Amino acid sequence: MGLILSIVIGILAGYLGSLIFKGSGLGLIWNLIVGLVGGVIGGAVFEFLGFHGQGIIWQLIAATVGAIILLWIVSLLRKK
Repeated sequence: MGLILSIVIGILAGYLGSLIFKGSGLGLIWNLIVGLVGGVIGGAVFEFLGFHGQGIIWQLIAATVGAIILLWIVSLLRKK
């Protein structure tokens, strides 16, 4: 059940991140990839800053923030 929940959170986080950063969704597969990688990035950033939390909402927030950071980095690399 944990893997399925992680995938669902990843899809939602990727979708939310792409909506916030780009203004539109990226598609199911890209939303999943961005959300899962964003979850790792967001978790690391929040841990580094000393923020700790538990639960689905916290995971979704961390993954969404990480997805936004990932999309920002990708946009910087694409401009060059």
